[in-house]
Amino acid sequence: MPLVWTAVMSLVTALAVVCAAFGIAALRGRYDTIDIAWGSGFAAIAAVAATSAAALGRGPGLPGALLVVLTAAWGLRLGAHIAARGCGAGEDPRYRAMLARARRYPRWRMFLRTYLTQAAVMWFVSLPVQFGQFVPTGSRVLLVAGSAVWLLGMVFEVVGDEQLRRFRADPRNAGRVLDRGLWHYTRHPNYFGDACVWWGLFLVACQQPWVAAAVASPLLMTWLLARGSGKPLLERALRQNRPGYAEYVRRTSGFVPVPPKR
Repeated sequence: MPLVWTAVMSLVTALAVVCAAFGIAALRGRYDTIDIAWGSGFAAIAAVAATSAAALGRGPGLPGALLVVLTAAWGLRLGAHIAARGCGAGEDPRYRAMLARARRYPRWRMFLRTYLTQAAVMWFVSLPVQFGQFVPTGSRVLLVAGSAVWLLGMVFEVVGDEQLRRFRADPRNAGRVLDRGLWHYTRHPNYFGDACVWWGLFLVACQQPWVAAAVASPLLMTWLLARGSGKPLLERALRQNRPGYAEYVRRTSGFVPVPPKR
């Protein structure tokens, strides 16, 4: 079946991306390379899925082409942002902690538990992009609605990241908590933006009833961003290192942007 073949090729792509990232990480001696590969991997999967569908004579139509463009724009921007942010910085504390906990074969444990897990999640979350390559035409309402939700997510990500970059660049803000701009309404505007991006991509892809099965993709991504991933560890560290962070948590939403509590 064409869809199965495209899914297999997408999985192979995800595995190739994380294996390459692990090789680079092993050479560098730091393992946050997977964070750069995360967004870039989605862009690669989108391109391979579209190419696979086209080679099988099944697409892409307008929805599929739009999905490739939107996914690549999001993924490459995210990868470039994380790469730029990491220049001159040390290893991410999350990965240092993982290596410290692994008493035997720490590198291979990192590969199996982190890198391969990321490949599996990357493949699963990208299902709307894969399915969308087999939708020849699309509802204008869903195309516009999905693109609008995607754009909202990109605005939250880009603006939130830039506000945080400027805040950190000012020496006067050392030890302080960013609670202005988008950060006034949510502690994680970039996470909220990420979720919107994937709900938008799902809407673009969901042009036929069978594609609705891919709703598990944005649901998983939203759960990971709101409850899982590195959020608990990050916030625990901020509570310890920044005196005002506990109060910030008390009054500010952890995900969906809403006016802060008084």
